Amino acid sequence: MRTLPRLGALVAIALLAISPAHAQAPAPPDMKTYAASADVQALIANARKIHKAEPTIIQPILILAPYRASLEYRTATGPAAVHEKEAEFFYVIDGSATLTTGGKLVDEKRQNPTNLGGSGITGGQSRIVAKGDFIVVPENTPHQFTDIKGELIQMSLHVPRG
Repeated sequence: MRTLPRLGALVAIALLAISPAHAQAPAPPDMKTYAASADVQALIANARKIHKAEPTIIQPILILAPYRASLEYRTATGPAAVHEKEAEFFYVIDGSATLTTGGKLVDEKRQNPTNLGGSGITGGQSRIVAKGDFIVVPENTPHQFTDIKGELIQMSLHVPRG
């Protein structure tokens, strides 16, 4: 009759594993799969509040490693960038700016093992982007937002490639 106590212990462990407290455990730090409109509005409000020290504020919206969607809030021209192993999608939530893609970085410097930065871009193609526009910048492509009219609020999604 020893199997009965063991079976009871296994049932108790199983019930603990599926209890509501266990089911509501927070997501791991590399995973956030839902953001309500109110969450995005709170990120925008926070960026407006803290942006005075930095012309570009980047805050995570969703994370499912290796992917991340971020809110980017810009009020002035920031550095140019090249992501060597990631394409970057942008959706303009509000505002407008000039986006230059392609060409060559000016004052190129390595930022980390997979990204380059620079003070600007020579050559390339410039276009005005505004609310509702959706853009993809392939990996290894210089890109920079300039001529920001007030504020530029966008969602960016980095997608690993190559």
